[in-house]
Amino acid sequence: MYLAVKDVKPLDNYHLLLTFENGEKRKFDMKPYLEFGVFRELKDISLFKTVRTSFDTIAWANEADLDPEILYQKSTKID
Repeated sequence: MYLAVKDVKPLDNYHLLLTFENGEKRKFDMKPYLEFGVFRELKDISLFKTVRTSFDTIAWANEADLDPEILYQKSTKID
């Protein structure tokens, strides 16, 4: 079972502030993904900032998205 993403905000340095359905806030670093496939396009900071919630995860204007399980597992909790 995974937790759905309820809110996302782009931060500096290609980080994302994620809020999950349990209320937990976590920080996700997108930099390791920016060298692969459709994610390369997100190096354009204006495109990166188009991130939004989509169903139970996040997506960008170029239709790139990430699995909510990856977002949770690879992010760090913010106290």
